[in-house]
Amino acid sequence: MQPWRTSSMGHLGGFFLLVFPLTCRLIWGHSLPACHEQLQFRCSDGSCIPSLSVCDGHTDCEDGADEQRCGHLWCKKGEFACRSRRCISRHFLCDGVDNCGDGSDEAACHNCTTFSCGLSATCLPANRLCDGRTDCEDGRDESRELCALSRPRPQTSPMCSASEFQCGDGRCIRQTWRCDNSTDCSDGSDEDNCDQDECKVNNGGCSHRCVDQPMGFVCACPDNMRLVRDSQCEEVDACLERDVCDQLCVDMNGSLSCDCHEDYQMNPTTRECKAKGDEARLVFTSSKGMRWISTTGTEYREPAPHLPGPGPVAALASNRTLYWARQGQGSIYRVSMDGKPQDSVVVLKVQGSVSGLAVDWIHQLLYWTSVESGSVNVGLLDGSAQRPLITGLDRPSAVAVDPLQGLLFWAQSGSSANIARASLDGGDRMELVTHLIRHPVALSLDMPRQLLYWVDQGMKSISRVNLEGRHRKTVVESNGYLDRPFGLAVFEGFVYWSEEVTHSICRANKHNGRNLQVLLSNATSAGGVAIVQPVLQPNGPSVCGHTRTVCQHGCVVDLLSASPEFSCAPPGTGQNKSQEIPTISRTVPASNLSDPTFAGILSLIMFLTVLLVGMALWWWREEFRPARSLTEQSFSLKESQDPLIIQGPPMDPNTCLVKETLLKLDLDGE
Repeated sequence: MQPWRTSSMGHLGGFFLLVFPLTCRLIWGHSLPACHEQLQFRCSDGSCIPSLSVCDGHTDCEDGADEQRCGHLWCKKGEFACRSRRCISRHFLCDGVDNCGDGSDEAACHNCTTFSCGLSATCLPANRLCDGRTDCEDGRDESRELCALSRPRPQTSPMCSASEFQCGDGRCIRQTWRCDNSTDCSDGSDEDNCDQDECKVNNGGCSHRCVDQPMGFVCACPDNMRLVRDSQCEEVDACLERDVCDQLCVDMNGSLSCDCHEDYQMNPTTRECKAKGDEARLVFTSSKGMRWISTTGTEYREPAPHLPGPGPVAALASNRTLYWARQGQGSIYRVSMDGKPQDSVVVLKVQGSVSGLAVDWIHQLLYWTSVESGSVNVGLLDGSAQRPLITGLDRPSAVAVDPLQGLLFWAQSGSSANIARASLDGGDRMELVTHLIRHPVALSLDMPRQLLYWVDQGMKSISRVNLEGRHRKTVVESNGYLDRPFGLAVFEGFVYWSEEVTHSICRANKHNGRNLQVLLSNATSAGGVAIVQPVLQPNGPSVCGHTRTVCQHGCVVDLLSASPEFSCAPPGTGQNKSQEIPTISRTVPASNLSDPTFAGILSLIMFLTVLLVGMALWWWREEFRPARSLTEQSFSLKESQDPLIIQGPPMDPNTCLVKETLLKLDLDGE
């Protein structure tokens, strides 16, 4: 080997030693997803956790980095630092009341005055008993014996809220009905002692200002707020108040600007947001089977005419699969919109009849309500596991799910009709609608606007609230096509519903009920409705637990434990069908991989790789290039690649024969 070639090899080897560690460091150092600066905290191992989990008293990072350098310095002297980062007076410790909101102020109490999980164990406040979630390790706080005793009996006087007045017979009425010169309590106690200033007692139940009057009192709100339910004030949302935008809305000094989400495009003429991609399909059930039409009513098909009978229906848009249950029966079917009618199968046999259905497309779960068992239930989409999730309900009639927010919604149509929500595991329950509601029969989410719609068969109306229960509005009132509504769906700028009396499928403007259109007028015994379009089920990260934590490596769903458990999977955990516990695994969302910094580093890595390959090829050609003519060099290269060729004297006829043969074979191969 010539000396200059040896030198070039040395320089190239040094370049490799310099660049290779740098390349590896760049690749390994940026293979983890980028954490959101304001919303997430990066652990020492590179994983991301919500910022609210930092210094909350629970170790979320494997090395405990989220609980280091805390010191609980945010609370003043004489205050107790809750795990929820709330500061309370130490006088509130162990008083039997959950002042922290997470029970941490009652967790270390030895003299428990409410309910103890055992000797020297957790002390639970009263509102944590029989709430459907196991807090004690042995489950005693949810035992059948305890919950049967704690369930209020009909003759027991109810506890009235701050905005209500308790009559002498125990009945609760609105505070504003007191001293209004009209007897509302059966014993007339609401009209007693009316010469006093009602505002001096608990502010009259008003959330803000209470104004005493010669006869009774009224609640008042600041200028930027409005009065709801006679006693509560809520901020005025100009976008929802004026209600002119289909989706995104920005209030700039009183001027509203509308826009659409990325999966939609705005119609330049009507300013409506229209979904991109395939045309949406409206699926509905009836006495003649399952059918679908276009959202404009121009097409009509029967994917499953052999499944007769109205009932709730839900869709998994990613593979155009429908889930359906016949009203009054306990079987849930699965059928493909693209398959043959005979391809439908029974996915689940459930206890009681199914009154509502919803599909969680992120975690691959199915939720349904059952009237007889008074429960909201959950099961895997493949039917391999199921369990009750929320029990003790009074005629639950509908269910909806937003897996991107980790929220579950349901409606009750019994004696105390209401709409409530919880996390996906049944915790963190919250009532959204409790008044002016009679018989809700269907729920539907407007995902782009984060609004919940319901159709009330008793009120003959369609209404909505936001996901916190505020900004309520009735958008469609009785118009001749709401005498007995059943199904409900929201898509783009319209609400769609089925109606049993007129045998129709209708739609109207989702903001104000205008532009009523009867899409179909011969749907005998029309049942549930569902819109099938991929934009209604967008991709996103899995969300686990009652804390609605975003999981970076997937979500493990355990339906076989004493209570349903949703927990984040450790790094490297994937879908394992051999496990007894059903596991739902998802990769990090693609949005994390589009970080500009990571893209630049990836480009640098690709450039260095091409440069290294080019230099290696140059060195290799220089190393083995003999000083011959161009024709001879080609033959010599063929010799160096094949160890079976025996080098011989230049004039050896056998060697020349072998070379000529190989050259001919090579040319033939080309």
